[in-house]
Amino acid sequence: MMRLFTTAAQMRPIPRSSRFANGGVSFWFREDGLPERRAPLPGDADYDVCVVGAGYTGLWAAYYLKKDQPDLRVCVVEREFAGFGASGRNGGWLSAEFSGSQEDYARSHGKPAMIALQRALMNTVDEVVSVAEAEGIEADVVKGGMRVVASNAAQRERLQAHIDYLQDWGYWPDDIHMVDPDHAPPIAVEGAVAAAYSPHAARVQPARLVTGLARAVEALGVEIFEDTPVTEIRPRQGSERPSVVTEHGTVRADHVLRATEGFTSTLRGQRRRWRPMYSSMIVTEPIPADLWERIGWEGRELLRDSAHSYVYAQRTADDRIAIGGRGAPHRLGASEDNEGATAPQAIAELWRSLTGMFPDVADAPIEHAWSGVLGVPRDWSPTVNLDAESGLGWAGGYSSSGVSTSNLAGRTLRDLVLGRSTDLTRLPWVGHEVRGWEPEPLRWMGTQVVRGLYRTADRRESRTEGGHTSRLADLATRMPGN
Repeated sequence: MMRLFTTAAQMRPIPRSSRFANGGVSFWFREDGLPERRAPLPGDADYDVCVVGAGYTGLWAAYYLKKDQPDLRVCVVEREFAGFGASGRNGGWLSAEFSGSQEDYARSHGKPAMIALQRALMNTVDEVVSVAEAEGIEADVVKGGMRVVASNAAQRERLQAHIDYLQDWGYWPDDIHMVDPDHAPPIAVEGAVAAAYSPHAARVQPARLVTGLARAVEALGVEIFEDTPVTEIRPRQGSERPSVVTEHGTVRADHVLRATEGFTSTLRGQRRRWRPMYSSMIVTEPIPADLWERIGWEGRELLRDSAHSYVYAQRTADDRIAIGGRGAPHRLGASEDNEGATAPQAIAELWRSLTGMFPDVADAPIEHAWSGVLGVPRDWSPTVNLDAESGLGWAGGYSSSGVSTSNLAGRTLRDLVLGRSTDLTRLPWVGHEVRGWEPEPLRWMGTQVVRGLYRTADRRESRTEGGHTSRLADLATRMPGN
């Protein structure tokens, strides 16, 4: 009977708030208003380190460099404003999840090195929480862990297999495990047949985290130049230092760090390095207390499902549900951002997912919808590196797990710039290389095929009683670049 109600709820028109907005960067910035813009680069300049991109990666790199070496002259140049990209639009998932291939990293560096990387990511969650506290960054941080739910037999089998896999690659039983629904704090997800829990996760308000981090970086003496589009990054050439060419002047530095993630393809010579992939989100109006009594979710855990086309969610500090997924993951050409506006189809898909998980909120109006662009390498594995000869460094390719991974990248870039050999610089993602993506429209066509296979697999698994993953999903997983 409840399943029939869920289906009926999903077929209703989407209720929208009188304050509904689509885009405007993100709901997270709407809460406090868009930040006042910092001044652009005033002209040609010289620094020890120039960071391109004022998102999490660039700001963390600048933060740790300046913390460690206060006399270092560091600047950050940004096309828009700090946090304009994915750092201010993501789902607020600070977790130890890792998007790359454990086997690929182990193949080049050995299994113990890959396990060390996974353990480092777990520690990174606590590092971000600690820095936020130390710097007085009010980002609605709650370390409630992460709950992953399965809603059919195939998902349950896949979830258990994934836990078994992770426990072979650096997770111990206390780090992730199946939970007994009768003994776990309740989250009333409709149709859930199993769930897993990991303590290594925290909810954050991402825009507050990135704007607070930018203020902390400035307080250390780092200069942030906004409204400064970069047209080219030039390597060291003979006696000429590396340089960053912008519309307002050229910055020369001993080291230039590229931290542009999903916007990397807009830079000269980088078009096929990382594929821009769009992830969309919606957020409800605040949900009444009587509905929360039915839903539970008192621990403020991060929440996601086990579908192939999965969704992720958080309960916000003011009792909304924010839910996201790859509703329109790849646009042909993939360079236009549109201030975070997302497609009506993506809004509809996310609302169906929301009401499928929580039928009780079918009447809760949607207040905001938006999207952000991620940077996805062809092997989906993030990387960090510094080329000593050219003086250029970079980090990214997080493929939707960047809130924590960017912090680890920032600390690693610090050690690389300072010429240190540390446990961080020996992690297997340092220096990881992968060939570029195919040209358009081939990569767009491939993305559509994979997306269609996964969505069809999800539908088939939801209609069958068998506990096995659809063969269509297996086919999609084996396709090149996925």
